[in-house]
Parts: sequence; C-alpha cells; structure tokens
Amino acid sequence: MEPGGPVEEKRPRRRRGRRIALIVLLVVVLLAGGGALAGGLYYRSVDKSIERVDAFEGVPEESRPQVEAKGAMNIMILGSDSRDPESTGGSRSDTIILAHLPKDRSSAQLISIPRDTWTAIPKSKEGRGGRDAKINAAYAWGGVPLMVQTVEKFSGVRVDNVAMVDFAGFKEIIDALGGVEIDVEKGFTTKYSLIGTRTFEKGRQTMDGAAALDYARERHAFPDGDFARIRHQQQVIKAILDKAASGGVLTNPAKLNSFVRATSDSVAVDKSLSLVDLAMEMRGLRGGNLTFFTCPVKGTGRVGSESVVFPDAARSKTLFDAVRRDSVPEILAISGK
Repeated sequence: MEPGGPVEEKRPRRRRGRRIALIVLLVVVLLAGGGALAGGLYYRSVDKSIERVDAFEGVPEESRPQVEAKGAMNIMILGSDSRDPESTGGSRSDTIILAHLPKDRSSAQLISIPRDTWTAIPKSKEGRGGRDAKINAAYAWGGVPLMVQTVEKFSGVRVDNVAMVDFAGFKEIIDALGGVEIDVEKGFTTKYSLIGTRTFEKGRQTMDGAAALDYARERHAFPDGDFARIRHQQQVIKAILDKAASGGVLTNPAKLNSFVRATSDSVAVDKSLSLVDLAMEMRGLRGGNLTFFTCPVKGTGRVGSESVVFPDAARSKTLFDAVRRDSVPEILAISGK
C-alpha cells in the first residue's frame, strides 16, 4: 500500500470551489488591514460567494472537548492535491493543519499533523472506522465530520471552524502574485513534476506557480519524505502571505479586486465561519506573526503492511494542553520557536 493513504472508495472530484481555502482565508485577513478594501459591502459580497460545507453534521456534542479559553479560535484546515501526478483519485486528506488563533488575534500558530499518524478513528454515523488507523483514513470513511471528531479525539482541542484546501490551487494564486520568493534548503530534482522532472538549486529564488507547486508536493527526493513536504508547504504558504502583503496587491485596487475575486471563487469553509468578521479581527496579522511547526512524533514504522507515523503522546499532550489554554508562550516554547 502506498504510504499516506488507506484504501478509499472513489467519489466525485470536489469542484473548484473547494480549492485553496487556507490561502484565501489568510490572504483576505491580510487584505483587511490594507485600506483598499474599505467598505463592508465589498467584503460581504465576497463572503456570500464562498462555498459552505456542513462540517459538524452528526458530530455528537457530548464527545467533543470543552472550551477552556473563551475568545481563542481553532481552525482545522484539510488539504488535498487533486492534480498530484501520484494521486489516483478518491477521497483523502493529504494535509491536516490545526491553526490556533489566540484571543488577542495578534498571531497564529499552525500545527501540521502528518497524514500517516497512527491514531484512534471514531466510528462514523455510517458505521465505518471505530479502530486505529492512519489519521487521514477518517476523511475517506466519514468526510469532514469524522475528521473533526478524529482530530478532536487526537488533540483534545475543540475545532471551532473548518477550511478546505487544494494545494493544486497554489499555481493560480502564485501566478496572480507574480511569483514568490522561496529559500531552498537543499538542492533536489522532483520525480513527479507535471513537466516530467524539475531541478531546484539550493538558495533563495523566485518561483512561478508551477515551480512552487512542484516544490510543495515533492517527498520522494528526501529521506524524511512527508516531513520535508510539510516543511515546504509551510514555506510556500508563508511566502504567499508575505508577497500578498508587500507585492503591491494591497495598494493597487485593480490587482486587489481581480486577486480577491479569483481566489474567493476557490474557497470552502464551514457554515458558521465569517471571513468578514475574522478579517476585521485580524487586520494586523502579517507573515511574521505566523508560526508553523509539526506535531511531535516518535518516528516512523510499520503496522502490518502500512507505513505509519507514531505520535509522541507525551509531548503532543503538553503541546495541545497549551493550545487549549491559549498559552502562546508555552506553544512556542514546546515547538522550539
């Protein structure tokens, strides 16, 4: 079995409206502080065009974690890559991020949970699950609601909102920005590029959308596989945010309008999340206020025929306890940031 995904039933490909929710979610938040979007009517017209998903349908309230820090917000971000040359289709979530927004909204901490993490999956309302498996099996077995239940059970953190991402959408976003700056930590050649192969030299360089997408999806070229891919996805996300804030988009009404309109067509969030309200709350957020890290793990191994990631239960508990209490200094200390 290919590491990273359980056997999954085929489902219709999600339409384009479910792309790049994380990028739009964070970029629109950035744009709120730029002044060019002054006027709530514009924002609300964008907000109304966003696709909504029923993320909490059938999630039993009695099994959910309680709210410990009122005012803080935790957003579960699910990512896939529908145009990955390795993807054989089906319903899977290649990227799982728990984004913590503190009560004062002065920063954000994004915790990546490796997709192969071996954990307990609750039973879905259709009766699937109810056993240990890779964490991304929850999406195949019960969609977004079962992912909510699984991440809450794994972390002990209550998920307030959900956003959907398709990393293939990075190409259009990055090209709309005129490219992004990425510091390549180690030179490598991709094995599954859409153009065959692509070589990246070590050092800082400007990437267009296609190059950045190849950079963000590669894992076979690295000894640590998916962990390298997680790092690169985080790099690309931060580069997009930095470019959106400093690349002239905020001060050019024409660029701003076309960029926001194009990306808002690609958003899907849960039914209760208002990007308007969130953007106004976080209008001071910039790329420098974002911290990315990966959930603590003990290492990789095998369970039967599956290649899996074993979480570090003790360190993870300490981390997620700090998230529940909205203790940003502790979160950063635990993550080594």
